[in-house]
Amino acid sequence: MKILLHTCCGPCTIYPLDVLREKDFQVTGFYYRHNIHPYTECKKREETLLSFAEESNLKVIVQKGYELEEFLRKMVYREKERCRFCYHERLSTTALMAKSGRFDGFSSTLLYSRFQNHELIRETGEAVSKNLDIPFIYVDFREGWKKGIEVSKEKGMYRQNYCGCIYSEKDRFFRESGKKGQ
Repeated sequence: MKILLHTCCGPCTIYPLDVLREKDFQVTGFYYRHNIHPYTECKKREETLLSFAEESNLKVIVQKGYELEEFLRKMVYREKERCRFCYHERLSTTALMAKSGRFDGFSSTLLYSRFQNHELIRETGEAVSKNLDIPFIYVDFREGWKKGIEVSKEKGMYRQNYCGCIYSEKDRFFRESGKKGQ
């Protein structure tokens, strides 16, 4: 079975790729770029993924362009639901690409992260699957969380410390100082 795997970064691809290959899936990666901010972060993740892909014999399709403005326009006033929206954008784009590329199904490395809303990802993937008539390959990759981290550290891979969107960057790094004028 030939599947398209949405890949958010190199480290999160390690364990899912191993699991899917063990299940005899022919895997192609798809790197969705529009939600990752700033652009320098997007490029670091992309370069790390492509380096890992080369050593792992993984073909990767990199999304063209960098439509950050369009992504943010769709998100404005929906910030509290940003993850739901973002999951839908990434999974529906992956599913459409899988369908047009004659893949047998699609999945996502989002299912690897302990920090993502796993049930919402599954629900979104299944809804997109039904709507676009292409199978969503659900696998709970979280059990390999530590293994993926260990391997990525051994390989010296760039490891990001926030989800990727401008909102998660703020959540991660901005802390109110409690001081006026700062």
